[in-house]
Amino acid sequence: MLGEPEYSMNELFAQLGLDSSDEAIDDFITENQLASEEKLTEASIWTDNQRMFLQEEWQKDAAWVETIDELNVRLHPDA
Repeated sequence: MLGEPEYSMNELFAQLGLDSSDEAIDDFITENQLASEEKLTEASIWTDNQRMFLQEEWQKDAAWVETIDELNVRLHPDA
């Protein structure tokens, strides 16, 4: 039986409708660092649809959760 698929950061950015090249992802993360107390899903960097996707996938503990968690860590380097 196959488990849940694992998604890459590139696939997450594509799903969010963002440039999914490695360089664009690095630039996005560098330019959008979040304060340690700011929740990923409450950040002003997202559109409503992007925010909804991140919240829903996180709450479902879906296949995307590991990649979303990685994004969260990378956007909160001081946390």
